[in-house]
Amino acid sequence: MTRLLATIGALFGLGAVILGAFGAHALEGRVTPERAEVWTTAAHYLGWQGTALLALAALTWSANTPAAALRLLGIAGWLLVIGTLIFSGSLFVLVLSGIGVFGAITPIGGLLLVAGWGVAAAAALQLTPGN
Repeated sequence: MTRLLATIGALFGLGAVILGAFGAHALEGRVTPERAEVWTTAAHYLGWQGTALLALAALTWSANTPAAALRLLGIAGWLLVIGTLIFSGSLFVLVLSGIGVFGAITPIGGLLLVAGWGVAAAAALQLTPGN
C-alpha cells in the first residue's frame, strides 16, 4: 500500500506540472480569467496533495513507526487521494465543460482533504522520537 500511495503521489505531482502548463498555455484566451484561476487552483491542490502523499509514504517506511500510526497514515493517504480526485478533478472538468454542477461536488473533495489532513495529524501524534 505504501508503494501505491507513493506512486500516486508522484503521479499527482507529474499531473500538476503537466496540467498547470496546459492551463497556462493551451487554455490562454480560450477560457475566462476566472476559469483560468480555477484551473490554477486545481493544479496547485493536485501538486500539494501529491507532495503530502510522498511524505506520508516516507513515514510508513520507518521500521519504528507504531502500528496505530501506520493504520492512520494509510487512512489519511486514501482520504487525500479520493479527496484530490474529487476536488481537483471536478474543477478541471468544470473549466473544460462549463457545466456548473461540477462545482457543486468540489466541496465533497474539500471535506475529504480536510479529513485526510486531520487523520495525518492524528497519525503524527502516534509517532515516537526518531521516526
